[in-house]
Amino acid sequence: MDLIPSFSVDHTKIIPGIFISRQDRVGDSVITTYDVRVTKPNTEPAIDVAAMHTLEHIIATYLRNDPDWKEDVIYWGPMGCLTGFYVILKGARKPEEIYDLILAAFKSVEAVCEVPGATAENCGNYLMHNLVMAKWYAAGFADYLSANAGKPEIFEYPKTERLVTDDGSQFYDS
Repeated sequence: MDLIPSFSVDHTKIIPGIFISRQDRVGDSVITTYDVRVTKPNTEPAIDVAAMHTLEHIIATYLRNDPDWKEDVIYWGPMGCLTGFYVILKGARKPEEIYDLILAAFKSVEAVCEVPGATAENCGNYLMHNLVMAKWYAAGFADYLSANAGKPEIFEYPKTERLVTDDGSQFYDS
């Protein structure tokens, strides 16, 4: 099987930031998946599960209500490794072009007093939320983005380097 693009990223080198994970053509349109990496993989602790769930609810609601972006938002959700989120948008923008949106989304968490959609009718695990911790993670990531805004490394994935065999295949050790 082919290695999926997100596994070609060197997770020992990636830092928090906003990266293009993949771009797909759908008819005449382009859909872009962005990696919004909140913590450094395999170095910093993963995001608390309940806080991650809360951030998913709050930021998905924010993005889908932003008057300038809501028509382009397809998806916002957590990574399985709990180090960040994926946002899928219509179009082919560079990560720098969505920086302000992502920064505003994380900053918006501070003003939230109640988690949107956190009821038994609206959520499959409505008791698993932690607004206090979500605010802590959101503030930390917003501060980090603000402090590193001009640095290209928060927008460019480090790629893994793989040996190529004589027949042109990439070599993966187990």
